[in-house]
Formats: sequence, structure tokens, C-alpha cells
Amino acid sequence: MALGRDRAEAVAAEALGWIAGDGALLDVFMGSTGIGAADLRSGAGEPELLAAVLDFLMQDDAWVTGFCDATGHDYGTPAAARAALPGGVQTHWT
Repeated sequence: MALGRDRAEAVAAEALGWIAGDGALLDVFMGSTGIGAADLRSGAGEPELLAAVLDFLMQDDAWVTGFCDATGHDYGTPAAARAALPGGVQTHWT
């Protein structure tokens, strides 16, 4: 499944909203990325931050399934969205 950049950014923004809705998970995100609350608010629409949100989300299968179950997305949607954002092209060595 391929997504366009606008759709990918929308999925990532949804993921950020889902993460923000869980205070403990938001704390983990902010701690692991080093981003502060003010920078998170001001950069929430930036493609690089949205890519970081999806990178974070995809670290744990439970987070991916929780997000997708809550939003109605297919389980492959976060990865497809990540591929459409900066730095998302995966190198295949085979």
C-alpha cells in the first residue's frame, strides 16, 4: 500500500493525537525523542516530526495495533505512511 505525502502526514498526525491521548505513552515519546512540550506543539505539522512520531509508534507492535484498532487503519498503514515521509525510503540490500 502506498500513500501520498498528504495522507501520510494525516496518518502521522492521528498517531500523534493517539499518543498524546495516553499521558504515560506521551511521556515515553517525549523522553525518548528529547522533545519538549513547546517544541512538540509548534512542530506538530512538520514532516520530520511526524516521521519521528511514526518511527516511535512502530517500535512496539502493541502500539501499532492499539493505534490502528482505535482509528480503523490497517496494521500496515503506519509503515506505509512512514515510507512517504522524509527519510522513509527503505534500502533493500538484496
